Amino acid sequence: MTLDIREYRCMVGGKEVVIETGRLAQQAGGAVTVRMGDSMLFCSATMGSPRAHLDFFPLSVDYEEKMYAGGRVPGGFFRREGRPSEGAILTSRVIDRTLRPLFPKNMRNDVQVILISLSHDKEHHVDMMGIIAASTALMISDIPWSGPVAGARVGLVDGELKVNPTYTEMESSKLDLRVSGTAAAINMVECNADQIEEDLMLEALFMAHDAIQNIVELQLRIREEIGKEKLEPSVDEYAESLLADVREKVEAPIREVMTAHSDRSARREPLREIKQALVDEYTQYNDAADAEAQVNMKHVTRAYDQVMKDVVRGRIVNEGIRPDGRDFATIRPLAAEVGYVPRVHGSGLFMRGETQVLTIATLGTPRDAQFMDGLSPEGDKRYIHHYNFPPYSTGESYPLRGPKRREIGHGALAEKALLAMMPSEEEFPYVLRVVSEVMSSNGSTSMASVCGSTLALLDAGVPIKNPVGGIAMGLIKEGDKVAVLTDIQGMEDHIGDMDFKVAGTVEGITALQMDIKIAGVTRDIMRQALAQARDARLQILDVMRAAMPAPRASLSDYAPRMESFRIAVDKIGAVIGPGGKNVRGLQDEHGVKVDIQDDGLIFVAGESGAEVDKAIEKIRNMVEDPELGQIYTGKVTRVENYGAFVEFLPGTEGMVHVSQLADYHVKSVEDEVSVGDEIMVMVINVDGTGRVRLSRQAVLEGWDVEEAKRRDAAGARRGGGGDRRGQRRDGNRRGGDRRSGGNRDRRN
Repeated sequence: MTLDIREYRCMVGGKEVVIETGRLAQQAGGAVTVRMGDSMLFCSATMGSPRAHLDFFPLSVDYEEKMYAGGRVPGGFFRREGRPSEGAILTSRVIDRTLRPLFPKNMRNDVQVILISLSHDKEHHVDMMGIIAASTALMISDIPWSGPVAGARVGLVDGELKVNPTYTEMESSKLDLRVSGTAAAINMVECNADQIEEDLMLEALFMAHDAIQNIVELQLRIREEIGKEKLEPSVDEYAESLLADVREKVEAPIREVMTAHSDRSARREPLREIKQALVDEYTQYNDAADAEAQVNMKHVTRAYDQVMKDVVRGRIVNEGIRPDGRDFATIRPLAAEVGYVPRVHGSGLFMRGETQVLTIATLGTPRDAQFMDGLSPEGDKRYIHHYNFPPYSTGESYPLRGPKRREIGHGALAEKALLAMMPSEEEFPYVLRVVSEVMSSNGSTSMASVCGSTLALLDAGVPIKNPVGGIAMGLIKEGDKVAVLTDIQGMEDHIGDMDFKVAGTVEGITALQMDIKIAGVTRDIMRQALAQARDARLQILDVMRAAMPAPRASLSDYAPRMESFRIAVDKIGAVIGPGGKNVRGLQDEHGVKVDIQDDGLIFVAGESGAEVDKAIEKIRNMVEDPELGQIYTGKVTRVENYGAFVEFLPGTEGMVHVSQLADYHVKSVEDEVSVGDEIMVMVINVDGTGRVRLSRQAVLEGWDVEEAKRRDAAGARRGGGGDRRGQRRDGNRRGGDRRSGGNRDRRN
């Protein structure tokens, strides 16, 4: 078999992108590799048979993170990749959200896009490469699709916007903006930031869109040169005559109900009756008609939904009236509460209209951090947000099967919204986990979870830099008529063209996410949406501040007490001890947890603040170096004829010569001290090998260190110095049977 291998290159944001086709997966509908630096992705796109019984488009996008790409062996018993990591799921979602709006309406063919990481250099991000790879694979395949699209990342590095920065450059960036779009418009946005102002955010958005134009043009050329002929999709479309007939029957009644009732619960039953009457009428028609004349009842309900959509959208763009009677910029009623749940470390309840989210905050120790086992060089996570969307929140019932991709995505968005506001590990050493439980949903639960999480963290006493609020913006576009909607509810999300979530503080934006159902949105629409979102965000933050203006001054009685401090790296071994003996002893004696980082940062946590303080004091003593002239209280560990050995710091001994044991003449060391006695001593000398000379007489006489050294030297000349060796207790002890001479006048 002869391979027709083609290679294409172009520059995106100063980085070369290399696209290769024809070498791999010849039986796929379309297959490419995309390379940037030494990071390489493979992508295939294949269309299967139609599934006419479905009422949705069966597109699946899966990014598989292969550990061999980073030169690693997977963990676990089987030593192979298992369920996708959270990072891989989020990458799949970003690509899916970019591709989906550009497939034919009502398409029912299975389409599967699979991406595999072949190589990862830990410098170039793969998510935006994945959008380019998926788009190119679709462009050269036989799958009907109205691309191309491309994606780019923008960071704010050293105060300058930069396209496609590396992982290293992103470490100091205040912005992580991912944008994808067509040649004409932006169609997907994902962002986390550190309080970026709206004007700068718009500049970054437009810079990203400009940067992808080269790769979009390249894909068009690739399609022209090697693209396959597109197949006809299987489209589940009802006849226009059926839609016209249904419109005639239900449009006026629907409009009447929508006009009469702005409350969702009040119009639910009248609308149900209209729909049921329509279904009953067509059911009776089918009972009387012959087989060929019968109407597909699925098409009847879809036609009803289309008429409902047209009525609502028409009232918005033509009359300026939303389903609940609000104007375009008004927010639904807001409410905020803290401290609702007892015993937990912090809780916040946030309500916007019928949307209600309860968030719980939990404080943990460093060992509770989440270990990130993926290809990216991201370290452990000390701030974690989990989002749960149970069936009762929408009045439904279905089996619970763990978090879906949507829940993982919404949790990640809320996490990013607050990430830049978290205190540093040095300032607040706790690991933080917040869990948002959606209690009721009528639009924008992810942004409500941002608000609830802020309240819960404040209630827990976490010193976040600024409170964060979130709002969801919508769009209705009919020809030249455009309506940008603030605080969309469920119906507006369902029938609208855009879901644009914006989170931030009073100072700027911290997170963005945009999904659309049309080909793209213009720059003017983006500008208007961000302006309205800022006004709404400030209103929401006012309500939150009224409920909880600042973090609580003290932590919950049920939260662990934790302190952190840093020691020299070469002292870590002394704290750990042989086989972990020292640290285990501390933990057992004081009921604390001690976590020691490789850089010398130590965390001590426990239920009792007093025991935490005692453990910290012992650790500091373990790593303290003997200081000349410093007075210590030590314990006698050994008695010799020439003096006593005293442990004055954990693991460190010094020798008190018999001439320095008292402020009078001592005939025998045993007459003055015994093993186990506690005495106060001064450090008067530390030689080059670490041996320590101590004096008890200096403490009793009140001498300074120079006087103590002079007296000690004089006594040694008169009576011999004995073995003046001081050392770590685990060292070898040596000593001779030397008698000390030297006579001292006895002091009364």
